[in-house]
Amino acid sequence: MVEILIAAFLILMLLGVPVAFALALAAFAAIIIGGQYPLVVVVKEMFTGLDSFPLLAVPFFILAAEIMSAGAISIMLLRFASQFVGHLRGGLGYTNVLTSTLFAGISGSALADAAGPGAMMVRMMEKSGYSRAYAGALTIATSVVGPIIPPSITMIIYALQDRNVSVGSLFMAGILPGLLISAMMAAVNWWVSRRRGYRSADPRPPVAQMIRNTLAALPALFLVVLIVGGIRGGVFTPTEASVIAVIYAIIVSAVIYRGFTFRDLWGAFWRAGIMSVAVLMILAAARAFAWVLIIEGVPQAMADAVIAMNLSPIAFLLMVNLLLLVFGMFMDPLPGVMILVPILAPIAHSLGIAADHFAIIVIVNLTFGLITPPVGGLIFVVASATHQRPSALIRELPPFFIAALLVLLILTFVPGLSTWLPRLSGFSHG
Repeated sequence: MVEILIAAFLILMLLGVPVAFALALAAFAAIIIGGQYPLVVVVKEMFTGLDSFPLLAVPFFILAAEIMSAGAISIMLLRFASQFVGHLRGGLGYTNVLTSTLFAGISGSALADAAGPGAMMVRMMEKSGYSRAYAGALTIATSVVGPIIPPSITMIIYALQDRNVSVGSLFMAGILPGLLISAMMAAVNWWVSRRRGYRSADPRPPVAQMIRNTLAALPALFLVVLIVGGIRGGVFTPTEASVIAVIYAIIVSAVIYRGFTFRDLWGAFWRAGIMSVAVLMILAAARAFAWVLIIEGVPQAMADAVIAMNLSPIAFLLMVNLLLLVFGMFMDPLPGVMILVPILAPIAHSLGIAADHFAIIVIVNLTFGLITPPVGGLIFVVASATHQRPSALIRELPPFFIAALLVLLILTFVPGLSTWLPRLSGFSHG
């Protein structure tokens, strides 16, 4: 059944079938040809995959991000970021990095980062003399912090697959790695800007203007404090936090920043509904796909094989990095988490690897898959939003690939970056 499952999935992907349908149809093919179980078991597992209260957080966080994107919040964050770094050599590139980092604390989605403030930054950078392809590549690279800095949809899904971690601990674990990614992408921008002579077009604004920009951005920036602080303080659960995020987003967009109309709200609901359906379809199909692997004993077989190799924790993590980098080239992060975490996490725990450390390595690895061809979702989102050919963007990405590999090596060899904040915040997961 496993051979049929994998072969069917690869054939469907090569034919261009959407991921959700490829996963589900592969599971059906394995059951039909294998002939050991009734077909209804695939449908049952798909429904079981969605029968989870914490999953309610996914559509609500998506809706909160859409509401915040539809209002004036992106512009407020862009002004706030630009006042600190916009006057430097390559200043708009730094502004791009900082804006994506700030927006990550609102959206929880790499694609939302790229399609919202990211596309806006590409247009601004091109007007200031930057290569449009480089501006697009920088946007692709910086948008990966969306699922790393809390709130994060990917982390919610991960916590459902591994009982050794919680959503709250993962939210805290992602902060320092997310900032590390932003710092590495800023370093690439520094190097490219010096080589190509990208300069700042605007001086630093007066102190009074900086204060006004900061005060204007505070309501938007407070959202991440509200979510993480509320979960850490035990005031509400992550699922409840997602609902509060929606209410807060509506209040900030409509009352504080104004200009947010009922039509904008309806549009946000419509886009969030479509995106939520797409995400949940992938999760349901991935559950059925993973069930076939589990029922056929693949996780246990892999665990026995790895244990027999007598690998050290570091050697295992390096092997996992390589596996996930290749896997991420062909699979989106969410189904990757659903399929691989039940297989790999128990092995990591048996080797004494900290649960939060391993979770961050998996999440960051699979998220970097969004910037690697041939299936890198961010490449095609930015290409569509900025009217460019994907090939032009890919040619500008190699320096960012190198930065991504350095981030993975640092996270692998320095587990404290992933475990320090969860421990400091009172989460018991090591």
